[in-house]
Amino acid sequence: MIYLNKQDIEKIGISWSKCVDIIYEAVVCHYKLDTVQPIKPYLRFKNQKNRIIAMPAYIGGKFNIAGIKWIASFPDNIQKNIPRASSVLILNNSDTGQIESVINTNLLSIIRTTSVSALVIKYFLDTRKKNNLIVGIIGLGPIGLYHTRMCQELYGEKISKFILYDIKSINKEVLNEIPQEKISIAENWIEAYGESDIVITCTVSKERYIDQKPKPGSLLLNVSLRDYKSDIFEFVKDSIIVDEWEEVCRENTDIEIFHKERNLQKEQTKSINDIVIHNSIDSYAENIPIMFNPMGMAIFDIAIAKYYLELAKNKEIGLSLS
Repeated sequence: MIYLNKQDIEKIGISWSKCVDIIYEAVVCHYKLDTVQPIKPYLRFKNQKNRIIAMPAYIGGKFNIAGIKWIASFPDNIQKNIPRASSVLILNNSDTGQIESVINTNLLSIIRTTSVSALVIKYFLDTRKKNNLIVGIIGLGPIGLYHTRMCQELYGEKISKFILYDIKSINKEVLNEIPQEKISIAENWIEAYGESDIVITCTVSKERYIDQKPKPGSLLLNVSLRDYKSDIFEFVKDSIIVDEWEEVCRENTDIEIFHKERNLQKEQTKSINDIVIHNSIDSYAENIPIMFNPMGMAIFDIAIAKYYLELAKNKEIGLSLS
């Protein structure tokens, strides 16, 4: 069994293009029904806004691995200068059940989340053929920061400006991979939202606040899932995409609110399978804003973990445990 931590994952490094390929292959497995992914339970106790989530899954194909991610999300941690999320992932051999690896770091979860966004952006740009893009990122915690880096590495030639907003001050030094002339620090979320061709929300907001019409033809990556008021439903009602409806239409997500308040039904949405297998983005008119809502699929975590485990073996990184 190999034990990996944050330092090990950082030593291996991140190839966003390879991670996008891994997510793509995982979607194909999911489409072929070569996955098992139970609805993840949420454990809550004491303060009900805190949660610990179990994410078990099996993914076949070239992965052929089972596992579980156990991830805690305690939003008030950021006030204590400790990470909001804490995560450990266990991989099991699919034939024997023996544990092959324990990966103890939230970084793997961040990489998965960002890679899913990267895949959706790829299909969006392949279809819309946009250049001189403005990317707005609301919330520059770890997930927002990695999204910024990913966008620059993969799509930097198409991006003319990043508009960044966070309720805390933003230190540009953490963005030294990005040309400083591309970075604009917004005074409020409206600046990052209204001007941007791609809007990525990465907050831990306690209340929904986005209530304005998005830019025509924009892509809204609703990563944090609880930022949009139902007021915006009329602008995106015909172009809502989810990773998996049964996962995302619960736990007070924006999709659940749309379902309860605006009667949004599964049949009115498309899934990440539709994006990858059927190129569904091409079915929307170019002036229609598209809203992608990812609850987070366990098969993606397991696939990314298997990818890093193989890299760790090849590079002889990590601690071997009996």
